[in-house]
Amino acid sequence: MRRSDKFHATMASKLPLLMKKIAFNIIVSVCFIATLSPVLADSPVINQVVSGGEYEIGPEDLLDISVWKEKDLQKEVLVRPDGWITFPLVGNIEAKGKTALQLQEEITQWLKQYIPNPVVSVSVKKIAGYKIFVIGRVNKPGDYVIGRYIDVLQALSLAGGLTPFAEEGNIKIVRKQNGKETILRFNYAEVKKGRRLEQNITLQSGDVIIVP
Repeated sequence: MRRSDKFHATMASKLPLLMKKIAFNIIVSVCFIATLSPVLADSPVINQVVSGGEYEIGPEDLLDISVWKEKDLQKEVLVRPDGWITFPLVGNIEAKGKTALQLQEEITQWLKQYIPNPVVSVSVKKIAGYKIFVIGRVNKPGDYVIGRYIDVLQALSLAGGLTPFAEEGNIKIVRKQNGKETILRFNYAEVKKGRRLEQNITLQSGDVIIVP
């Protein structure tokens, strides 16, 4: 038998054993990853809730606040009418006007006095703080609690639209900021024709739309 033929014959005889070794290594690797899975799931980096977004927390919102590996620091917190909350070790802290991420970072700074490297998660579990009011000559006047930001046209639509005798060109939005009231004008007659669309502003919580 030639040397090359002998080599191929030897390799052919060893092929089943080689395949078995490859299969064994694959099984070992899978088992190793499976063993690590519970550890990774318990990791603060993997398991941490990402709390971001632009929504600003308001009164009556329900927040879910937790600190990793601290069972006594995991609770639902209702934002009081004054916009403040109370949380263990932190005490009273203002939540109104902050995003979940901003509040999360602030609570983290406070807890560093008591806990090394605290991993804090803040999420809005129930939105009740974004409330707008529509009064006057609309079909369904009242207050509306909404889970997303809306503009003036959308608010008027929620209120069932204007009545036939409404003054389309003289709608007002009353906005209170820092204890002062501001009057913003909205000409529905122009906006519905595609003119001066900058009037169709995004409403802030507490805005009152008056339709004369």
